[in-house]
Amino acid sequence: MCLILLAWQAHPDYPLVVAANRDEFFARPSARAAFWPEAPQVLAGRDLEAGGTWLGVSRGQRFAALTNYREGGKPLPHARSRGALVADFVAGHDGPAAYLAQLATHAGDYNGFNLFIADGERLGYGTNRGDRRTRWLGPGIYGLSNHLLDTPWPKLASAKAAFAEALATLPAPAAFLELLADQEIVPDSHLPETGVPIEWERILSAVFVRSENYGTRASTLLTRHRDGRTTLLERSFDAGARALGDVCESFQSSLISTTV
Repeated sequence: MCLILLAWQAHPDYPLVVAANRDEFFARPSARAAFWPEAPQVLAGRDLEAGGTWLGVSRGQRFAALTNYREGGKPLPHARSRGALVADFVAGHDGPAAYLAQLATHAGDYNGFNLFIADGERLGYGTNRGDRRTRWLGPGIYGLSNHLLDTPWPKLASAKAAFAEALATLPAPAAFLELLADQEIVPDSHLPETGVPIEWERILSAVFVRSENYGTRASTLLTRHRDGRTTLLERSFDAGARALGDVCESFQSSLISTTV
């Protein structure tokens, strides 16, 4: 993902709400969200090049989502796939604390990442940039792009404000999909400096990213009702920002005990 907006225990009926955009090269093969044949409790899209995923949820109330950390310089040439961080948690059994503690021992094996993980009780944030410490997040609304948690980039600030307003419209998805479709480019004076050329800073400053070879390929809305009903809506796009269709899956979650 390149933009994740998350409400944790901030709505009276929906303890988890996530709206997110996945930006990627259009040539990179991927599969739309579906239940995985080898792990039927997991609902997620799939990176068909490296095998991981960017956002996933399970019938046991496990959730994870990831963004890359944008920085100049060359990436590690033999780094592990960051998408495996989401897949391994959602399909696994360790609780958030155990998983993030184990990840901390080899986080340097990956290029820069930000990771949200949650079960039915705890929401954690981990990263291998900044101070690299695990954070346990209380009730609230959080935003994540390609820097650290809640970095006030213009697109994140505007999307987070729109997301907070959209919560009042649940269960309707329209307001969330509308905010995720915002293609406004930020003025140069407000652009971050992340080590990429200014032309890319402009392109990437929009909530919905468009360019010839790279851009927003999917928008996702994930909700979990307090009665355990989980719904995932994923809308896919082509390089011209035309919608290719929606995937909508809904299931009843069951809380499965995990190792803390």
